[in-house]
Amino acid sequence: MPFLSLHHITVRYLDKTLFENLSWNIEKGQQWAIVGPSGAGKTTLLNTIAGKYNVINGHIDHHYYNDYKQTHTVTDPYFTYRDLIAQVGHHHDFKNRSNVVDFYYQQRFNSSDSEDALTVSEYLYDQSPGAADNPTLQALIAPLNVTPLLKKAVIKLSNGETRRTLIAKALLKNPALLLLDNPFIGLDVQARQHLHNIIDHVVAAGTTVIVTTTPGEIPPSITHVLTLENATVSGEYTRDAYIYAFAHETEHKTLTLTSAEENVLQKLITQAPTYNFQQIVHMENVHVQYGSNVILDDINWTILPNEKWALLGPNGAGKSTLLSLINGDNPQAYANNIVLFDRKRGTGESIWDIKRNIGFVSPELHQYFSGQAKCAAVVASGFYDTIGVRNNIQPAQLDTALDWMLLLGIHTYADQLFKNVPGSIQRLTLLARALVKQPPLLIFDEPCQGLDHQQKEHFKQVIDMLCAHLPMTLIFVTHYSEEIPNAVDKVLQLKRKES
Repeated sequence: MPFLSLHHITVRYLDKTLFENLSWNIEKGQQWAIVGPSGAGKTTLLNTIAGKYNVINGHIDHHYYNDYKQTHTVTDPYFTYRDLIAQVGHHHDFKNRSNVVDFYYQQRFNSSDSEDALTVSEYLYDQSPGAADNPTLQALIAPLNVTPLLKKAVIKLSNGETRRTLIAKALLKNPALLLLDNPFIGLDVQARQHLHNIIDHVVAAGTTVIVTTTPGEIPPSITHVLTLENATVSGEYTRDAYIYAFAHETEHKTLTLTSAEENVLQKLITQAPTYNFQQIVHMENVHVQYGSNVILDDINWTILPNEKWALLGPNGAGKSTLLSLINGDNPQAYANNIVLFDRKRGTGESIWDIKRNIGFVSPELHQYFSGQAKCAAVVASGFYDTIGVRNNIQPAQLDTALDWMLLLGIHTYADQLFKNVPGSIQRLTLLARALVKQPPLLIFDEPCQGLDHQQKEHFKQVIDMLCAHLPMTLIFVTHYSEEIPNAVDKVLQLKRKES
């Protein structure tokens, strides 16, 4: 019996055609994964199913909605199929108590400034009266283990905690259809396995799941796989058939730079600035605590010029907090013995003195970056160390930005608006932004999130080439060992503090 059918649909958004003559049929009891290269249309397809884009030709049959109306009394005249769909996307939809989205990146590290953020309890239950006391809904979200998070401010959640909270919010809607967009990115090994179990639980409870993911992260409860390429369906498979036929896609392939990329690399190497620091980072017995919650304790870490470090640890181990001490975003740095670029914190340096020496990218930074600018301007904004695009970007800075975009394979997007390009291109744009001024320290916090396999391999190769030719110090954070560049030869491993 059919559950959801897409019949030769053509989809437009503003002046752009997103899909043309696309068909897909989902039967009851089927659970689907959507895979494909970056920019293939995976997220767009989820948004189309959720009713966010206009279907101008063909049509979508939401059979589950018709079935629901036959078995339930619907008195709300505004009730539609959208009320039976829950979607969890790349980014959170958290708001302040004043019901506005005006968070800023450093807010999570400032205790007083984060007080306006909702608690997890408020986020989950204030708009869902009775949900906290509904045994059916509570049983549905029980595996997410959100109870220990209920009093925590949403802005202070780790990646894994945020993902659990977003999925819990979606499940409290008791949906017939759950749409998950790349739910595994940013999660450590244990959290990814836990999310597999959660999806199994959701499916067993009777909810149909459609998930966009990578070929190597298809949950066991998924029964079928849809492959997309260039906004068209390139194949439909059972899960087992897909894994058997396409296992080789996860193999590493040696990539080579084009002649144009080689020329740009040599140009950037020639233009590289020189630095003369004795120590990039020096920490002694660092301790960070919020209330009774100890985040970091007795951390000792020295980073010398040109060293390449991997910073590893599970979600919630304090990696982001540790980086915030280095990047000048955390006021608790003043209460600790920390030296950055040969200068002790609290001796008169400004946050801009610190950021001038750092190129930084993280998933959270992407969350707060405005999309009202062209990609080349976003890259060039890295010269100014601010989140947002300046009006006084110089022509030479823009030329350098274009060189970095060429090296990362995204130069064709230079004149497109940041908000309109695929998520993977946004990620690479922000990576180019971190590299553009060739600072003495690069901090890459999960830089490969949202990139497809080929993009990750290309990025790794570029970083290894830069490390071989430039005086570069690197801190690299990831939950996937295969993403770590070959140049990285030192590791700091954090463990989660038990509360």
